[in-house]
Amino acid sequence: MANYTNLPAPSPEGGLNRYLQEIRKFPMLEQEEEYMLAKRWVEDEDSGSAHKLVTSHLRLAAKIAMGYRGYGLPQAEVISEANVGLMQAVKRFDPEKGFRLATYAMWWIRASIQEYILRSWSLVKLGTTSAQKKLFFNLRKAKARIGALEDGDLRPEHLSRIANDLNVSEQEVINMNRRLSGGDASLNATISADGEGAAEWQDWLEDEDADQAGDYAERDELDVRREMMAEAMTVLNEREQDILTQRRLMDNPVTLEELSGRYDVSRERIRQIEVRAFEKLQAKMQELAREKGLLDVA
Repeated sequence: MANYTNLPAPSPEGGLNRYLQEIRKFPMLEQEEEYMLAKRWVEDEDSGSAHKLVTSHLRLAAKIAMGYRGYGLPQAEVISEANVGLMQAVKRFDPEKGFRLATYAMWWIRASIQEYILRSWSLVKLGTTSAQKKLFFNLRKAKARIGALEDGDLRPEHLSRIANDLNVSEQEVINMNRRLSGGDASLNATISADGEGAAEWQDWLEDEDADQAGDYAERDELDVRREMMAEAMTVLNEREQDILTQRRLMDNPVTLEELSGRYDVSRERIRQIEVRAFEKLQAKMQELAREKGLLDVA
């Protein structure tokens, strides 16, 4: 891979404000220019082309990294891990696949950040089962969805709902909620910029072009995910599809009790079908992701 020692690097000493100003200097790429740069990197290992591909997407990496604030980790380090994921994405990007680098890079950036967070949290013996990872990265979203915004321990009804939705024990929810307490930094927090007056964090993440590129990439990624989901669902029979959809793909999941009455089986049997269907769906999604070049096959 190209030498990236001359990339701007976020650091507590230099300040994120300065870093965010620096990365705004790198221009966004038009689709044709991005394609030609990627071709030169793949075919000729041209380090200059790889460098341009990376620097033009540093704002994307920073934007994604800011979405993982609140885990008690230095934001500069989270952004650095995002950049590692971005460089891995450029290294493996195939321009002949037909999608933009931003769409592909999102997967790598998020994976790199999540791996870093999980490594860091291993100090507090965070479990690594799929259910616990889901809890770790979705607890805040689950709390917001049901209006559990108060500080401190969750109310019993909120605790039960989240544990049921995320398929973990109530004690695991309690433990994770206590670990993650401490509040989030807002993207709307005011920062100072030399010669620019007061500004907000989000002002330094995007300009109009970046908005358009980010919107395009997010729509493109959503389309890819929907296509993969639709194809992956075909491995399930009609009952499995219905139960999985009702339990995990709805904004307001149906209870085990309701589904057990609908199918005239026990709640435990519904739970078993749900878990098995989810495992089958995950396996198929991973298979499709590898086929589409969205996961490392090494």
